[in-house]
Amino acid sequence: MLYQSHLLSNGIRLVHKPDDSPVAYCGIAINTGTRDEAENELGMAHFIEHMLFKGTKKRKAWHIINCLENVGGELNAYTGKEETFVYATVLTEDFERAMELTADIVFNTTFPRNEITREVAIILDEIQLYKDSPSELIYDEFEELVFANHPMGNNILGNEQLLKNFKKEDAERFITNNYHTDEMVFFSLGNIKFEKIIRWAEKYLACYPPSLRPSKRTPLSAYTTQSISLKKDTHQLHVMLGNRAYSLHNTNKLSLYLLNNIIGGPGMNSLLNLSLRERNGLVYNVESSYTAFSDTGIFCIYLGSDPKNKNRCIELVKKELKGLQEKKLSAISFAKYKKQLIGQLTISSQNKESLALSIGKSFLHFNRIESIDETKKHLDEITPDNLCHIANEIFDEKNLSSLIYL
Repeated sequence: MLYQSHLLSNGIRLVHKPDDSPVAYCGIAINTGTRDEAENELGMAHFIEHMLFKGTKKRKAWHIINCLENVGGELNAYTGKEETFVYATVLTEDFERAMELTADIVFNTTFPRNEITREVAIILDEIQLYKDSPSELIYDEFEELVFANHPMGNNILGNEQLLKNFKKEDAERFITNNYHTDEMVFFSLGNIKFEKIIRWAEKYLACYPPSLRPSKRTPLSAYTTQSISLKKDTHQLHVMLGNRAYSLHNTNKLSLYLLNNIIGGPGMNSLLNLSLRERNGLVYNVESSYTAFSDTGIFCIYLGSDPKNKNRCIELVKKELKGLQEKKLSAISFAKYKKQLIGQLTISSQNKESLALSIGKSFLHFNRIESIDETKKHLDEITPDNLCHIANEIFDEKNLSSLIYL
């Protein structure tokens, strides 16, 4: 059985994947993230994620920490551009405890005033730490470039000045405006009977009144190609090239995932790694990534190199992109790359925590889970002509923005 699902009376969806492991994973996926912040709320979604652990109507921060830690479990959360996840890892016997805790901190957080100043200081330190890592910072600043003048370009960590002025009432207003039951999924993976999960969900989740998202998100603004070079006090040159790309719902999404894997995916045999590192010794790290969102996406290539090699590195990157635009892959190469991607996806699915999170995200956006076999079937429908067409659309040099740290 791939998964089981159920709809609660208040609109919260349940999805469960059976698994024989003695360890269970569960959590709440909320369709709210950085892009849902107003201009005076930059960083609010991430700030709330931190504050969820600081107290509820019946628990102090200390009790939240110890609720799962005392039985060897873990409680975690993260904020993205469009989602917030609160999730737990526990022994199967402690599953109900984990469900009750995640429900409590999502629905009953109190934002204790004495905790706000302390937590803001921690986030401000997190921002400074991030700024000290240009190879990570460049990704956020590139998104600001590609999604200029739109909330999608907002930095997840937020604006330092605004953070210092966040108050309890501001956080509560954001929760009211953005945490809607019809935009929530309780996801789980483990050896628990689904009938039990439904019964516990009726007790801990269905008790909250339904709330529906009143309006749609702000549509994307027009994309204008930009190229920016910034002076940074760093030893290495950092380069980012990229373009807006397909959304989660675009039929070309899987083809671009495959193309991304070929050009600069995690394999040491990616075209960019072979060209820039193995054959020419110009970089320590070069990679590409494709992230799909609900109504847009972003494709980008990152490399770090000695500044003197800047022009040569960029020239080689564009050469590899041009090659995929102008020449179709041979049948042998195409079959090899498809098998590589399936292998990576299958191995990745054995990481149970990642699998649980992907189940939650998939059900949040599609109300279903795609199996590896279904993915294989869709991959079989892709042709070398498809990839060549997409390469011409996404890799077209006139549509590539660039950000360079010198």
